[in-house]
Amino acid sequence: MTIIRRNVRSGVPLSAGLLLGIGLGGFFDGIVLHQLLQWHHMISSWYPINTIANLELNTLWDGVFHSATYVLVLAGLFILWRSGRVSHFRWSTAELAALMLIGFGGFNLVEGIVDHQILGLHHVNETVARGYWLLWDLGFLAAGGTMVAAGTFIWIRRHG
Repeated sequence: MTIIRRNVRSGVPLSAGLLLGIGLGGFFDGIVLHQLLQWHHMISSWYPINTIANLELNTLWDGVFHSATYVLVLAGLFILWRSGRVSHFRWSTAELAALMLIGFGGFNLVEGIVDHQILGLHHVNETVARGYWLLWDLGFLAAGGTMVAAGTFIWIRRHG
């Protein structure tokens, strides 16, 4: 007697959920903070928006940033699509949400530490007095940490 074992996936591929979360985190940052609220642009601490040339340069780098986040979302969708076509794939909204929260929050943490603090490319809200920039940056990091914690909590509840 032959026993056939199926290789059953545990659920949503890690890479798909994380890439989607990172990409959507970047889109949120770029669309809401750069474009709608206009609190900062990609390199606005290095090249303040006080001339047309600096605005054009920042807009270009915002576009490069958006292009990168677009590629991340496409990669996540591609991985999710390929995995979803496998008959033994188990869809799990909770797993996908957890991974996307971890990716989105991870984006905030990395971007907040590297771009805001280490490189000083920009700060979350450059429309307020300079003395308040760090408070906004810390709030951004706290939001990212909260998302990572919430996603991790959901993941642990699903996987014990």
